[in-house]
Amino acid sequence: MADVDVLVVGAGPVGLTAAAELRRHGVRCRVVDRLAAPQPHAKAIGVLPRTLEVWDAMGLVREVLDEAVPHLGQLVFIDGKPQDEPMRLTLPPDIPYPFATLPQYTTERLLTEHLARFGTEVERPVELVSVVSHPDEVEVVLAGAGSRSERLSARYVVGCDGAHSLVRREAGLAFEGDLLPGRFMIADVEVDWDLPAGYSMRSVHTGADGAVDDMLVCIPMPGVRRYWLSMLRPGDRGATEDGWGAPDGAEGSSLGTEADEGLDLGQIQAVLDRLSPGSAKVSALRWSSAFRTGHRLVDRYRAGRLFVAGDAAHVHPPIGGQGLNTGVQDAHNLAWKLAFAVRGLATDDVLDSYHFERHPVAREVVDRTVRHTRTVRDARPSAGGPMGDPEMFVRRQAQLLVDYPDSPLVRSRAAGGASTDGARAAGPAPGERAPDCRGLVGDLAGYPVRLFDLLRAPRHVLLMYAGPRHVAGDGAARLEACATEARRAAHGLLNAYLITAEDMPRDARPVGLRPPRLCDTEGEFRAAYAPLDGEAVVIRPDGHVSARFHPAAPEDLVAHLGRTFR
Repeated sequence: MADVDVLVVGAGPVGLTAAAELRRHGVRCRVVDRLAAPQPHAKAIGVLPRTLEVWDAMGLVREVLDEAVPHLGQLVFIDGKPQDEPMRLTLPPDIPYPFATLPQYTTERLLTEHLARFGTEVERPVELVSVVSHPDEVEVVLAGAGSRSERLSARYVVGCDGAHSLVRREAGLAFEGDLLPGRFMIADVEVDWDLPAGYSMRSVHTGADGAVDDMLVCIPMPGVRRYWLSMLRPGDRGATEDGWGAPDGAEGSSLGTEADEGLDLGQIQAVLDRLSPGSAKVSALRWSSAFRTGHRLVDRYRAGRLFVAGDAAHVHPPIGGQGLNTGVQDAHNLAWKLAFAVRGLATDDVLDSYHFERHPVAREVVDRTVRHTRTVRDARPSAGGPMGDPEMFVRRQAQLLVDYPDSPLVRSRAAGGASTDGARAAGPAPGERAPDCRGLVGDLAGYPVRLFDLLRAPRHVLLMYAGPRHVAGDGAARLEACATEARRAAHGLLNAYLITAEDMPRDARPVGLRPPRLCDTEGEFRAAYAPLDGEAVVIRPDGHVSARFHPAAPEDLVAHLGRTFR
């Protein structure tokens, strides 16, 4: 028997997310980090709406909301002139969380405290020395303080150890990419000016050829007048452009990342004097650095029993706050699959699906951020413009459009949207994010719950919509059989619920039948999912729809769940 089920290497936000989710699923897990203590720097600060949904599912979002501040939008200036109205980062009311900012050290503290609730602490300073993967286990050598070494065996190893990942190197994974010209400067400061609170500011200067030769991005952070500044280093001006949004931090720009001795307030003030749209005074320098940025993407996310996530798998320019958020979602995607594999419940396709699902996501993020860095243009979206529809642009930046249509675990959309009577379901297709909705009221509670409340259990969820033909009689019996057989196929790791329409009388179905019933009192489930009477929706532990069936039939659900469960 292995000494540990899963060893997580690296205790940044990605490794901490992976470890916390593994522990929530009941997996024996250790997490090690080579640093003696967490770094006290802001680094990655952007928190996207989809990541807040992930932390909601993990049971962490309340703590994050108490510490973070809203990121309301962006002001854009080109050659000192404002570009139209401020770009607001607004989302429809059905999206529960906004864009936010939070220093990375706070994110790591909250995740570390969350992990400790499962009885697991980060082991520091402990460095990975070697890792050798065998068919049945992984041999690992760790070095602790005072040259103390430890040999152990793990069933799986997850490398969250950054752009210079030893796990990736020992797994033999390619990490192709290139450096971008120019060097960024970043600083954590206070700025006294009259720009509106909660808005970031992007100001660029263009040369005679229209190319950007100077730039400044300022992102609001928690604290009075506190901002994260990203600039071009003197002498490198004109080499690159920051497209849209917030820098992730130097740890996300790793191709030969070079940290200088840092900046002083005079250097930073000089940039503000050149590019700020009005009078601005910088003070209270907490931290600064200068670094090169580039892009790389691993060729595979898995090599046998070794996996990589976060910066160990993908690095790219620090644009739009995409780096940390993509890595956190890597970890969230992988953890439930590893947990099922550890318990002997998953097919091998489940572990392979990690690469099939997350590699295209990282490819899109890398390509988009590199394109926005190299392209000299206004990054503000407009209908029909180069950035596309404004609402879709904001949803993409929020990572709400991430989906897995080609995953081996997902029912094909052609099959998943069609019904035997020729109707076609709208709402989220298989592979897409499962949207939240409010106003669900059960038989035994006088208060409503959100759908996301039902998705916090670390298991699959089956939602069955009961209209007039399925609240009683043979229709209700068939849905009850669907729930029974689905639970059996999922080895009990599935919760089933019956959703009834808002205009369905509460006594329209006999009391006491299973599964539990929730009334869609506000019609939000119907609006979000567009369910047909008797339709079933299967949602995975990571909050993505894996299948839709109309009409729901036990044998179809069992066959679909067989893609995941042995």
